[in-house]
Amino acid sequence: MSEILYVQASPRKERSKSITVADAFIEAYRQDHPDDNVQQLDLFEADLPAFDGLIVEAKYSILHQQSATPAQKEAWQAIESVIDDFKSADIYVFALGMWNFGIPYRLKQYIDILVQPGYTFGYDPATGYSGLVTGKTAVIVFARGGEYSSEQTVALDHQKPYLEFILGFMGITDIHSVLVEPTLAGDEDQKKTVLDAALNRARELAQSF
Repeated sequence: MSEILYVQASPRKERSKSITVADAFIEAYRQDHPDDNVQQLDLFEADLPAFDGLIVEAKYSILHQQSATPAQKEAWQAIESVIDDFKSADIYVFALGMWNFGIPYRLKQYIDILVQPGYTFGYDPATGYSGLVTGKTAVIVFARGGEYSSEQTVALDHQKPYLEFILGFMGITDIHSVLVEPTLAGDEDQKKTVLDAALNRARELAQSF
């Protein structure tokens, strides 16, 4: 039995194209894997710890093997809890829109919590960086108002390349991406065609697991 972590990074809920497509993947996946467990994490509802001064102090105390205060230890335990939940999954499903050519700020906060030395990545002076979250698979649904796959616009895309890179940095290299673009251009028929194509791609992808 596999554990699936479904990360929703859109506050638009049922109006979100990325969530609509990711939901279709989850529904199709469950049909073939009814015993697998799906944990849903809505980043705009989750009580994520703020990576503030106390946590930064705790991080460097731990990194430098210095004595941490009780308050620092408690703060860092909240970070470790989020990381442990993330690493317990076998398959990750992400749903996110493009915000200012990048990712939503709540997803960036989540990533800043997760990407910690000794937990999700390691470093060796001789070999460099290595991901510690290995043997996992990720499915990412990217929704964008415009189209960012052409030679003229691909340089503006700091959403898809960044998330794929940061997952790979943590060791998750088996990544399957589904694009929903453009969601704002064209008439209603064209928008429906774009969404239908992404839904079909998500369902076909789910059947390959």
